[in-house]
Amino acid sequence: MDNGPEYKVDLQVPTKLFDGEQCWVHPRVGIVPRAGEAQAPRAVMTLNTLELSGSDVFKGMYEMYTDDLGQSWTEPAIVDPLAPRVEQVEDEERPVAASDFWPSWHRHTGTLLGTGHTIVYTPDWKVASPRPRHTAYSVYDPKSDQWSLWDKLAMPEDPKFLNAGAGCVQRYDEDDGTILLPLYFSPPDQNARVTVTRCNFDGTKLTYLEHGTELAIEDDSRGLHEPSLTKFKGIYYLTIRNDNRGFVARSEDGLKFSPMQAWKFDDGADLGNYNTQQHWVTHSEGLFLVYTRRGADNDHVFRHRAPLFIAQVDPEKMAVIRETEQVLVPERGARLGNFGVTMISPKETWVTVSEWMQPKGVEQYGSDGSVFVARILWEQSNGLFQA
Repeated sequence: MDNGPEYKVDLQVPTKLFDGEQCWVHPRVGIVPRAGEAQAPRAVMTLNTLELSGSDVFKGMYEMYTDDLGQSWTEPAIVDPLAPRVEQVEDEERPVAASDFWPSWHRHTGTLLGTGHTIVYTPDWKVASPRPRHTAYSVYDPKSDQWSLWDKLAMPEDPKFLNAGAGCVQRYDEDDGTILLPLYFSPPDQNARVTVTRCNFDGTKLTYLEHGTELAIEDDSRGLHEPSLTKFKGIYYLTIRNDNRGFVARSEDGLKFSPMQAWKFDDGADLGNYNTQQHWVTHSEGLFLVYTRRGADNDHVFRHRAPLFIAQVDPEKMAVIRETEQVLVPERGARLGNFGVTMISPKETWVTVSEWMQPKGVEQYGSDGSVFVARILWEQSNGLFQA
């Protein structure tokens, strides 16, 4: 296949947090075109605090932004409309947080729409299981620098969707404004499955319309999670997390998918990604995957979730081209598996990730709770960018 577009990487650290009690997680960026300086986009980053004393305890969502392509950033500020709230769940008042959030520009309505999922905790902030779960969403107003109060996507009245959400997923917006939003769901007493929903969005409300193939795996794992979607040269590609290995599938319409296959290198060897999300970097002249994997002198890293790699994908084979692999964000002991990807302009794509400072002691390898912005600077303009 043809060589993909050439690029350079500029690695920046706009903020960091590690005080023994908290660190930043889930930093992801969405843009508001021409809202910055000299017609540059405003790049808005949302991120959660993680309580290091527990597991997946997210008590606050924050925001920061840059109007000059990362030369300067505002300080992280709490976002009250995205804060956890108390709800009546199974006859008990429990905290419910919106998390695993991903803001992305919706060109058809001219709005920045963020999607994620809800986490229901016990009253003492432990993750409850099984639990109800929803897709959470919110809209950003650049004039007031405010997010709307997070809402929930209504799903069909079916027991399999009682625990369904779009946490950490990469969506695809169609030209007509409809949204292809991947999500994962847990039918009662079954492994989790993934599907792609088609949704309508009017600039304020997100509405379910239909969903496609329900991809599943019945094995000793927990099933399938955190699917991410892209479209390249007329074909849709879905990458999927699983406890044992990552998977990929393709579709002609974005809803009906072929049987999935395990991610491999182009020489047939297993990619080595497991129990960790992967996301797409899509350029008009090449498709890339960002991922973590075993076999990188990283046995000391939780689930081998660092370093963060990028490599070109052979879309016909649905395989990672080994010779194109390079480290995007270096390994310093802390995991880097929860990250985001954002088209900033025809010349830039950003990958954003933070050092997740668990388990205790990861700092001995040099990590300090940094939030990284890996700016991919394209030599050739990305013809897929639309503002």
